Amino acid sequence: MSMIPFDDRDGFIWYDGRLIPWRDAKLHVLTHGLHYASCVFEGERVYNGKVFRLEDHNERLCNSARILGFDVPASMDDLASATSSTVMSDRSHGAAPSRWVCPLRRLKST
Repeated sequence: MSMIPFDDRDGFIWYDGRLIPWRDAKLHVLTHGLHYASCVFEGERVYNGKVFRLEDHNERLCNSARILGFDVPASMDDLASATSSTVMSDRSHGAAPSRWVCPLRRLKST
């Protein structure tokens, strides 16, 4: 069984405040988060188009970022809206109604 490469899939990714096609999501290889693990993430399970315990996941994401010393420049409502938009967009393009989403916040270098 061969896997579909991760850079060649259908769907959308919420990236820097907007939905973009999966194949257009790019991150530089010298990103601080990649080299120094300066990022936080949550693995969220989607059941029938709805994230299980979304608010708990978002609170944990923000708390983890705070512990590492960087902020999440979005409100809890913004995070929930971004997640819902991503799930709805993927569903409208044939994604399974039950799957995982993984929000990630990385430290951006300026």
